[in-house]
Amino acid sequence: MRLIGGAAIAFFLTLTCMSVSAPAQGQRSQDGQAIFRFDTFGDEQFWTDVLRMNDAIETVSPATALSVGLKVDVRALPPTVIRALKAGEIDLNDPAVTLTLLKLNAVVGVMGQVNDAGELTRLGITCALCHSTVDNSLTTGIGRRLDGWPNHDLNVGAIVGLSPALPADLKAEFAKWGPGMYDPRHHAFDGMNLIGLNSPSVPVVIPPAYGLKGVGFETYTADGPISYWNAYVGISQMGGQGTFRDPRIGLFIRQTPDLVTPKLAALSQYQLSLRAPEPPEGSFNRRAAQRGKRVFYNEGGCASCHSGSTFTDVWKGPRKDRPLLHDPSEVGTDSAYAGRSATGKYRTTPLRALWQHPPYFHDGSATDLPAVVDHYVKQFGLTLTDDQKFDLVEFLKSL
Repeated sequence: MRLIGGAAIAFFLTLTCMSVSAPAQGQRSQDGQAIFRFDTFGDEQFWTDVLRMNDAIETVSPATALSVGLKVDVRALPPTVIRALKAGEIDLNDPAVTLTLLKLNAVVGVMGQVNDAGELTRLGITCALCHSTVDNSLTTGIGRRLDGWPNHDLNVGAIVGLSPALPADLKAEFAKWGPGMYDPRHHAFDGMNLIGLNSPSVPVVIPPAYGLKGVGFETYTADGPISYWNAYVGISQMGGQGTFRDPRIGLFIRQTPDLVTPKLAALSQYQLSLRAPEPPEGSFNRRAAQRGKRVFYNEGGCASCHSGSTFTDVWKGPRKDRPLLHDPSEVGTDSAYAGRSATGKYRTTPLRALWQHPPYFHDGSATDLPAVVDHYVKQFGLTLTDDQKFDLVEFLKSL
């Protein structure tokens, strides 16, 4: 029997007590994983009070949510629900099912409060929304969490565009981002209002949050260490309640009590524990990769910037508290995004699990690794044969 409408919601609600709830607030402050997965930092003040996304999400079906890249954590679902999903007995076109998934804390990176009348009264997001995905072990978009993996299916612009509070011109601008892209320099939330930072929008690829240990300056433009960026995003982008100050970009936000800063240490500790995933067996040619390694360190000259165990030269500057950066023209990269950052330049990207996260470069301008190699062959006037370029790509896939 296919469950639809009120029958579906009733079926789910009888099983809600079997789900694993998010940790209590006191636990979250001590647990970086819980902060990463479940802590909204009080950003309901933005997503609910200002954007009124709770009103919009109430009408969104699971099928629609999955189509814009939202993911469902299969481990948050009771076994009976999993069996019903496998059997096709749950109507994924029913918005009531979406509300129940939120009540089960099963939607990755989204936290919702549903009252006894089945109304979504509060909605917030967590770090996991953009920086986690699932392994699709049950079906596409539903599986076990993969923390730190960038969600390149996530269409943030389309999701935010559902807000009944945003003007049409702003929605149209966000709609241009596309899946896996976001512009953290376009706007900021100061606790009361959405304020403009730069226009037009210059979206960048959502980066991975794994393999960051030892990198030190984790963002494209190396504005600061990971806790700096967590604070910037948590407060100004997610809309969390806290204090952020950076005179370099002229952004000053003060909110009390600060629900972000006390959690930054635990959050960064968890993020730095996330190891880059190994390439799947058979995903690259091992013999070609061995030859490509020689090209990387010799003919290609890649290691002049992508050096050391982290494959970045960001630590090679004269001062350890300041990153070594590269002018956009030096590496043939668009300068628009860097010009809106605190540094105006780009750091050398650490080469971590490249097999997992195309497209490449901050703006996604290289669709695959052969395009990356071709870019640098042209930029630096390299004389690599087609065989050498193939081998180099295979080595990059092995990292």
